[in-house]
Order: sequence, then structure tokens, then C-alpha cells
Amino acid sequence: MGDAVTCGSFFRLRLGGEVREHFEVAFLNRKNCLIAVERLFSGTIDGAQISPRIVAQRALALNAAAAIVAHNHPSGDPEPSEADRLVTTQLRSVLRMVDVTLLDHFVITSTGAVSLAARGVC
Repeated sequence: MGDAVTCGSFFRLRLGGEVREHFEVAFLNRKNCLIAVERLFSGTIDGAQISPRIVAQRALALNAAAAIVAHNHPSGDPEPSEADRLVTTQLRSVLRMVDVTLLDHFVITSTGAVSLAARGVC
């Protein structure tokens, strides 16, 4: 799907203006070509409940080999929280069990995107 800057910009266009927190997944094939992008979870102004099981189910249903996930911070603070790091670690572990690679997790604001892979979390 491209490099981190391109992916971050893509998700910023989709999520940057949202007033509630949303969690989206880009599902990719073996050549990292986009299969689908889906908004799987929505929450409140400061959080959304994420289920790694649902992400894995969708990845398997779409026959995806990899995934890039993103969620927005309506507060405008792009700094990943401890909960963001934890869900990234859980997703990576669950997806690995079904042979799907988690390539990155972006935290999105209206002005930018932070890559957790660039910070060594993915």
C-alpha cells in the first residue's frame, strides 16, 4: 500500500476530521496491494473498544496476508497511549496466529499521523 507517509496521509484523510474515535483496517494481499479498508469499531470522543478477534475474522474472510490499522485521536494529541501500544501488541500476536502480518498502526489527528511501527511497537 506504500510507505508510512503515504499510509498515514491516507488514514488522515479518512479519520482526521472525525469527532469520535474510530478504528479502521486496511487489508492487504501477499504483494501488499489493497483488498479493502473497513471501519470496524467506533467509540466516543476519547476511546473505542477494539476486539482483535473481529480483526482476525475479517482478515481471514478477505483472505488477507497483511493489515495496517489506524485510529484517530479527536483530542488532537497524536501521542500513542499505553492502551494504543497494548492493543497493537495484542493485534500483532492474534494476527500472527492466523498468518497475517500487522505492518503498522497509525494514530491519526487532523494535522498528522504517528506510526507505531516507526516507534518499534509493531
